[in-house]
Amino acid sequence: MSASDNTPQVDASAHATPTFTLLRALSVVSAICGLIIVGSYLLTLDRAKDNRRLASERAVIKVLPDAKSVKPWLALANGDVVPAGEGDPPTGAVRFYAAYDANGHLDGVAAEGAAKGYADTVRVMFGYRKACQCIVGFGVVSMRETPGIGDKIITDKDFLANFKALDVKLTEDLAGLANEVKVVKHGTKAQGWQIDAISGSTVTSRAVGKGINDAAQILLPRLVPKIDRLEKQ
Repeated sequence: MSASDNTPQVDASAHATPTFTLLRALSVVSAICGLIIVGSYLLTLDRAKDNRRLASERAVIKVLPDAKSVKPWLALANGDVVPAGEGDPPTGAVRFYAAYDANGHLDGVAAEGAAKGYADTVRVMFGYRKACQCIVGFGVVSMRETPGIGDKIITDKDFLANFKALDVKLTEDLAGLANEVKVVKHGTKAQGWQIDAISGSTVTSRAVGKGINDAAQILLPRLVPKIDRLEKQ
């Protein structure tokens, strides 16, 4: 037997075992975490959808307080209006809500608008009625404006009065608003489509006006010609 035969044989895998074990453990932990995350998402998905639906319905009823039930619709890019289904809406579609009174008759329509404010995007919900062709209610969906300044848009009575009958009539050919919704300097409102800004909160006031104008310019030309489809729930 040669000297080399007496040399202790070292298992090369022994040195690799700690690293391999660690990697295997990490892989197992990652897989388990992934399953937990996916499982949690799936378990809470329906609840999250229900919460969003309820939040939207509450916002609609805030701007159309006579409403007893709410149904989501889509105004499609081709000018048609259809009930909203599950999943993401088609490209270019605008979601809106038909609100019905206790007898199932259409009380009004609500939709969201959004524009950049002082700190972040200001998202609002506004209510529309066919009879006056005007906006009859307004509420904030979300915002991060400066407390005590920007949030006056939800507390200032004079500002909220702008939305009791804000003119959003369409042109004769129904192609767009006859007059752009504009925010003017506090105390200078002279037209039904103007919004009297809040002193010291002009930027946020303008965000509300722009959000409503931009949304109405797209939605109303599609909605108004087909609004009779919504008349009875």
